[in-house]
Amino acid sequence: MSIRSNILAAAAKRPVRLRDLVTRGVDEKKILWELSALVKEGKLVHKVGTYYLPTHPAVAGLEEELIRCTIVKLGRTFGFAMREDLSGDLFIPGRSLKGAMPGDKVLVRKFERPRVAGSEEGEVVRITEQCNNFVGTLCREEDTGRFYLEADACPAVRLYVKRSGAQPGDKVAVSILARGERHEDHRVEVTMSFGAADEAKHCAQAILFAHGLDKDFPDEVKAEAAQWDDAAIDPADVKGRLDLRDAPIFTIDSASTKDIDDAISIARTETGFELGVHIADVSHYVTAGSALDKEAYDRGTSVYYADQVIPMLPKQLSNGICSLNPQVERLAFSCMMELDEQGEVVDYSFEKSVILSRVKGVYSELNAMYEGTADEAVKAKYEEAGVMESLPLLKELYDLRIAARKARGGMEIESGESKLVLDENGVCVDVHRAERGLTEAIIEECMLLANQCAAHKGRTAKVPFVYRTHEAPDEEKQERLKKILVACNLNAKFAGEAPTQHELAALLDASRGTPVERCVHTSILRSMGKAKYEPVPKGHFGLALSDYAHFTSPIRRYPDLAIHRVLTDLCAGEDAAKLRKTYESFAAGASEQASNRELAALQVERGAEDCYKAEFMKGKLGEVFEGVVSGVAPHGIYVELPSTVEGLVHISNLCEGQPDLLEGMRISDPLTGASWSLGDTARVKVAKCDVALGKIDFVLAGDEE
Repeated sequence: MSIRSNILAAAAKRPVRLRDLVTRGVDEKKILWELSALVKEGKLVHKVGTYYLPTHPAVAGLEEELIRCTIVKLGRTFGFAMREDLSGDLFIPGRSLKGAMPGDKVLVRKFERPRVAGSEEGEVVRITEQCNNFVGTLCREEDTGRFYLEADACPAVRLYVKRSGAQPGDKVAVSILARGERHEDHRVEVTMSFGAADEAKHCAQAILFAHGLDKDFPDEVKAEAAQWDDAAIDPADVKGRLDLRDAPIFTIDSASTKDIDDAISIARTETGFELGVHIADVSHYVTAGSALDKEAYDRGTSVYYADQVIPMLPKQLSNGICSLNPQVERLAFSCMMELDEQGEVVDYSFEKSVILSRVKGVYSELNAMYEGTADEAVKAKYEEAGVMESLPLLKELYDLRIAARKARGGMEIESGESKLVLDENGVCVDVHRAERGLTEAIIEECMLLANQCAAHKGRTAKVPFVYRTHEAPDEEKQERLKKILVACNLNAKFAGEAPTQHELAALLDASRGTPVERCVHTSILRSMGKAKYEPVPKGHFGLALSDYAHFTSPIRRYPDLAIHRVLTDLCAGEDAAKLRKTYESFAAGASEQASNRELAALQVERGAEDCYKAEFMKGKLGEVFEGVVSGVAPHGIYVELPSTVEGLVHISNLCEGQPDLLEGMRISDPLTGASWSLGDTARVKVAKCDVALGKIDFVLAGDEE
C-alpha cells in the first residue's frame, strides 16, 4: 500500500498522530507531506497535532465552539487572526499557530485564561483553507548556504526553498510544496522571478502578482474589445438620444489622462444655473454577461501606481470609444441639473445623450487661468474652443457649493497624497506632495452633485442600487480620537456623546496649516468607518450627505458601470418591480465585489508607493531632514517629511531605559526625560532603506549635523 493509503486506513480506525504513522524505512518528511496534502484536499482534519477523518464526531463537536478567522499578521513568535465577522483580532502565540500562514482561513479556539488580562488570545485548531502562494525576496543563509524566502506578508518568518532558479536578492513568487507543524518546516519552490529586489519596479510587479492583477486581458476579452479598434459611434445609436453636440461641453483632466470619463457644461438661467455632467456611456458598449463585463466585474476598479495603470477595461474602450476625447462624437449618459441662485439642486434628469467635447481642459492651465497667470497661448486655446464664458460660472457655482458644504458640516480632509517622479528607466528620482488646485476642487464638486442625484434617483425609485456609504465613528474609535486630540492640544469635548460633522470639520480647520495637521486629519479619517459599497442607502457621514453613489467614472470603477445599467432601464420606463427582480442579487454581489477589489487596489497602490519612496530615499542615506512625528508605537516613532516620505525611528534609538508609552500619542524616556509626541518636529537622518519591503529607517540627528 502507498503512504497515503496507509494514512487513510489508520485514520479510519481512530484519530492518529504523526508518531503513530512513522514506521521503519519510511521517510518522516514524506509522511508529513502526504498529511499536509490530505488536509488541503479536505480528506483529513488536523486538530492540535491529531488527524481525523472529516466524519469523526469530534470534528463536528469541536467546531461549534470555534471562531472562523483569517490569519492577517505573522511575526516570528506570534500571529493575529481576524474574525470572519470583522469584529476584532485574536492574538495567537507562535506555538499555537500550527504553521498557519497569512491569508489562511482558520478555526480558532479562544483561551479561557489569556496571558494578558482583558486581551483575546487563542489557538489555531484547524486550517480550513490554505493560502500557498507568496511573494518576497530570495535570501541565502551565510552559515548553511540554504535558500529561504523573506516573504512580504511575514518577513520575520523564514520559508526554506526546496527548488529555485533565481538568484539571492531577487524578488520572487513561491508556492508552498509541503507544510509542516511549524513555519520552518514548510518547503517552497520559486515559481517566478521579477528581478532585483532593490528596484521598486520589480517589487511593484511582485505586489501586483500577489493580488492577482495583470495588465493583460484574457483572449476572449481581447477579441470582444478588438471590434472597437479605432471605432466611431454608429449613427444608428444616436437615434432617440438628447443631442448636445452643439452645447459648450468640455473635459478637464491632467495633461497625461487618456481615459476621460466625464465632461461638463454650465449656463446661467433666470433662476440660477443649469449644470450638465456628461459621463461616458460605457454600459452601451459593455453589456451584461459579456466577456468584457465579467472581466470588469472581476477587476472591480482600475489600479494606479507610480506612472502605471492596470485598467479595468481594454484600451480600445478606456482610451478609445468610451473616452470623451475632444472634437469627436461620443455617446454619453448626462445628468442635467437645475440649481437655484444659492447653488442648491431643485430638479434633475438623467438623459442618454450624444456629445462633442470642445476641448480637453488641463488642470494646470485652468488653475493658471483662475490665478491670472496664464499665458496668451493658453487663453487662446479656451477662447477658440468657445468655453471661456463657462469658467467664471463654474467658479461662482463652486463658491456657493462650498458654502453649502460648510453649512451642512461636510469635511475637507487633507489626504497628503504623494507624487512620484520616475526617470526613463522606471527609477524613482523624486517624491513630493501632490498639489490640488482650484480647478480640481471645482470638478470634484460637480461630480459630487451628479453622484448625489444618481443616489437620490435610485433610492426614491426603490430599485436595486449600489450606494457609496460611510458610517459615523463607533464608540471605541471616538475614545481613541479624543485622546489624540488632547495630545495635540485641541478641544476634545463634544456637545453630545458622539462628535457631529460640524464639530469634526471645525477640528480639521483648526489644525490646518499647523504641525499637527497631518496627524489630526489622519486620525479623524481613521475614526470613521471605511467608505464602502452597499446595496442599502446609509448615507455618507464624511460628506454629510444622505444620498451618495458613484456614477461618474464607469471606465475606471465597476459600481459606476453597475448603476448606469440600472439607471438606463429606469430612464427607459422599466417597472420598478421588474428592476428589483432583474438587479437585486446583482446589486448586492457587485457591492461586495467592488468593496473587496477597492481594498486590494488600495493595498497595491500603497505597497508599490512605499517601495518607490524607499528607492528614492536610498539615494539620501546619511542626509538630515526635518519632519513631524506622525505616529507613536511601542517599537518607536514614525516621522513624516514634507515630501510625504515616512520612516521609523526605532525605540532603541530613542530611549536608554524602559520607555513610558501613551499608546498612539506619546513616548518618553524616564532616564533622560526626553519625550516625543504626535505633531512634534524632529530632525532625522536617513539610516536604512529596504526597497523590497518598502521600509525606511531614520535615526535622530543631533543639532550639530
